[in-house]
Amino acid sequence: MTSLANLCSKAKTYLYKNYGENPGTMLVHTGVLGWILSAIAQVTAVLINDKISKKEKWFLIPQETADAFINIASFYIVTSSFKNVASKLVSTGKLSTKNIRNFIKEKGIDPAKYIGNINSNIGNDFPEIKKEYKNFKNGVDVVASTVGSIISCNIITPVLRNQYASKTQKDIMSKNKTQEETRFSKTPALSMDAYQKMASVKYSSGNLKI
Repeated sequence: MTSLANLCSKAKTYLYKNYGENPGTMLVHTGVLGWILSAIAQVTAVLINDKISKKEKWFLIPQETADAFINIASFYIVTSSFKNVASKLVSTGKLSTKNIRNFIKEKGIDPAKYIGNINSNIGNDFPEIKKEYKNFKNGVDVVASTVGSIISCNIITPVLRNQYASKTQKDIMSKNKTQEETRFSKTPALSMDAYQKMASVKYSSGNLKI
């Protein structure tokens, strides 16, 4: 029981240390973890399904793996990009609160030169307002991560999966067509003499009665 309590305590410490002040990052990582677990479950379901033949499994497993890669990559790239852009906008003051902007002015800094400057970092430059800045930044990160995940899951990922499925279908059809053409090309051509001989055998093989 003690070991379980220690394990829970360590887990809480780890989560707070890594995600306590970065809820947007936590959303991205937990979302990726969810996609990975979903992919593992999907591939496992195909593997253990006795109603699916081995030939179908050899086709479905690569398909499911490719879909999983598209899902995970799209979610991570899009969601983390939205979150990182939003974080940069907040740190440079492009996205800010009235109180933070007023505080910068009171410091005698020209907002036109500071706000929006790629080298600006409000969180580091003004520790006096770190708490308000951090709260605002965390809120923006969460919203940006949520928007990114929605766009990824409902728009970008389905388009990428459809394009991949279409390409795969065309490749399979092209491969099957090539195999058929190869099979027919290996079949020897029937000469006229052979055809006439086969026809005569076919129509004279029985007793003709009038």
